[in-house]
Amino acid sequence: MSTEISTQRASGLALQSFDDAYRFSKMVSASEFAPKDFRGKPESCMLAIQHGSEVGLSPMQSLQSIAVINGRPTIWGDAALALVQSSPVCEYVREYTEGEGDGLVAVCEAKRRGYPAPTVVRFSVADAKKAGLWGKSGPWSQYSSRMLTLRARGFALRNAFADALRGLITAEEAQDYQHEPAREPVVVRPKFPSTESRPAAVERGHAPATAVDSHAQQTAQPPALSATNDPVANARLAVQRTNSLELLAALRDRVNQRHREGTFTEAQRNELVHLIDGKCEWLESEPEDNGQEFAHEAAATENAS
Repeated sequence: MSTEISTQRASGLALQSFDDAYRFSKMVSASEFAPKDFRGKPESCMLAIQHGSEVGLSPMQSLQSIAVINGRPTIWGDAALALVQSSPVCEYVREYTEGEGDGLVAVCEAKRRGYPAPTVVRFSVADAKKAGLWGKSGPWSQYSSRMLTLRARGFALRNAFADALRGLITAEEAQDYQHEPAREPVVVRPKFPSTESRPAAVERGHAPATAVDSHAQQTAQPPALSATNDPVANARLAVQRTNSLELLAALRDRVNQRHREGTFTEAQRNELVHLIDGKCEWLESEPEDNGQEFAHEAAATENAS
């Protein structure tokens, strides 16, 4: 694999190999010439240099013109304009403003050589307000006219000279986007109380009634719970308070029976079976038990007939 660093259209120092680029990056990252975000980061310096070289920037121009905003490489607006103006396909780029006050509009005309008409983009105070930018602290408050011009420029240059910018957007535009930090994936499962002891896993849905009754007689009883007139709520409560795989299997059979009798709808049955299965998975995955095992209270808490 070739390690030659591309320097197309670039002037100044030519970095011809991977080692050249990395040594140069280490030197720059340790100096005051490196932008703040690149200091002490030779790897970031090297990637910025390579990214800049691919659009025609020299190593030092790359470090000063490429910025990483929210994890994405961008280019400062003045450097984008310089790249386009130096491109042989650029006939001209014209920028001006129209109107005053709230009627102020920044206009950018970008003309490709050989095309019949220029690309014209207008960005107004109304556009800035709609995007939540007008009056925003920082450059939008201090240099509002300039920011309008940069936003019109960025859109026009990207529309007319995408080949010159190679997909880079202006750093000024990227800074205005709202980005939320990436979040770790969250695994959600029901919160169930721990148990002190648990019988070996049995095949779900096939626990004999005699075994269930026997186990219920041997387990400690939970504190009294208030029953309601809602059979679904009572069934949820029974799942929460049941910490035995055999009793959960019996409870699943009971839920299916109530569904056949018409007490539970299909959606209610599915919800309760899902809760039971989740509780079973939790019980089977726990390495140790530290709580009290409770008997199934469905008969006492469900409004069954």
